[in-house]
Amino acid sequence: MVFHTIRITPPVQKIYRRLGYRRDITHITPQQAQQVDQHIDEALALIQLRGVMTRLPIYGREDGSVILGRELRLETRHLARFLRDCDEALLLGATAGEAVMAAIRADMAADAVARAVVFDATASEMAEGALDWLMDYARRDLVREGKVLLDRRFSSGYGDFALENQPLLYTVLKMQEIGVAITPEYLLLPEKSVTAVTGIRKNLSP
Repeated sequence: MVFHTIRITPPVQKIYRRLGYRRDITHITPQQAQQVDQHIDEALALIQLRGVMTRLPIYGREDGSVILGRELRLETRHLARFLRDCDEALLLGATAGEAVMAAIRADMAADAVARAVVFDATASEMAEGALDWLMDYARRDLVREGKVLLDRRFSSGYGDFALENQPLLYTVLKMQEIGVAITPEYLLLPEKSVTAVTGIRKNLSP
């Protein structure tokens, strides 16, 4: 399922935390806060959130791997354990788009580092927020099926879920449909593009 436009409420507090600000610990003047907020708004004007997700049955868990669908085998003991109570997996992908990354590169070239850092933090948190949005969307549909989605998600590069698995996720999700490419080093482009896996299980609540 492809979503060419995703709209979310900007996670401003998370953006500030990513920038290193901590409530009651970090002192920031009103002028500094105004400048950060302005840069956040400028970044938001450039960000174009898109996403994709697909459901796959879990066909098996073998030593150090999990088999999704008929062909997708992911070599990761941690993910297999994470999905241990699930019958299906939900694969997710999202991107903040190229425009904001182009602006970051231009700012860095012009030594506008402060703005580039805020843009980077904003794009990162918005991409993660798009994954949250996709999970919420799936969760609403699953309720009608008597199923629930796990609260957490698992991304390649975390634990023993090696980044080498990224091309498999990229291919199954067809992330080229939302304007994302992948490099030979398994990096997604535009840079603020992310993938994740979570699980679907039966609702055991009465």
